[in-house]
Amino acid sequence: MTIQDLVGTFSVSGSNQDESNEITYKGVLALTLDKNNRIKANWVINSRQQKGTGFFKDNILVINFNYKGDDNKIYKGVVVYRCITKDVLDGFWSEKHGNPLYLGSEHCLRMETTERLN
Repeated sequence: MTIQDLVGTFSVSGSNQDESNEITYKGVLALTLDKNNRIKANWVINSRQQKGTGFFKDNILVINFNYKGDDNKIYKGVVVYRCITKDVLDGFWSEKHGNPLYLGSEHCLRMETTERLN
């Protein structure tokens, strides 16, 4: 798999950085490439936009992200995806000011595919 294989739009479902493993949000993730062949990510989750940049190696995608919270503060974090296939990403994430005892989780399915998540 190459970094170019990951470009596209994904349906996202995830859980927050707390003790619950339940799906607490859904959204869309768009992955593009910049002029240096680095990943540019744009999430829309619960009508909130989040942006990030990242890199890809050995079927692992790492993205540093940020967004503006309801309090107008900028929140930052990192998400790590295991690229199961070019259509299925399985990840975990952490924010700087999140609960350090837990990781959030995120599952992404390319919107043009017929593959299913388990």
